[in-house]
Amino acid sequence: MTLSLPIDPEANRLLNDDPLALLVGMVLDQQIPLEKAFTSPYVLAQRLGHTPDARELAAYDPEALVEVFARPPALHRFPKAMAARVQEVCRVLVERYDGDAARIWADAADGAQLLRRLTELPGFGRQKAQIFLALLGKRFDVHPAGWREAAGGYGDVDAYRSVADITDEASLRQVREYKQQQKAAARAAKG
Repeated sequence: MTLSLPIDPEANRLLNDDPLALLVGMVLDQQIPLEKAFTSPYVLAQRLGHTPDARELAAYDPEALVEVFARPPALHRFPKAMAARVQEVCRVLVERYDGDAARIWADAADGAQLLRRLTELPGFGRQKAQIFLALLGKRFDVHPAGWREAAGGYGDVDAYRSVADITDEASLRQVREYKQQQKAAARAAKG
């Protein structure tokens, strides 16, 4: 299996070939359309002239990285905050995983450990970690014991709840409808 989002084919290829690009896409997947978030690692590579690794981004001059993120069109709605967040994640990768994003999941003993590792990353709350765990399981065949349970509802087989469930325009539409329903239910509960 592979990830096949309705985005530029080269951006999809990078997400499928480079674990760091996939992780960066997930880091950026907040408060912007997911197509933008998961295309931005490809745009970042284009701007740098090569696909960066975690060591390079961890050591990058913070102000220069903000400039790369902010160059129009910006890689995120909040380029300064997200450049810093990506750099923080890369520093954790260097410190704990020898700069290899795939090591987060490659040697996880089980789904619970993988979820714990993901929630320890800067900017990864439980929900984001569960979505990424489901993405790994559903699209990249990362199946440590108990991965579906650790992913919660995002691990359900026929769910259309997150990026983990998107394979084409129709599934993207279903995910968006689900998110709209969730937002409406949250507003109704408050009101």
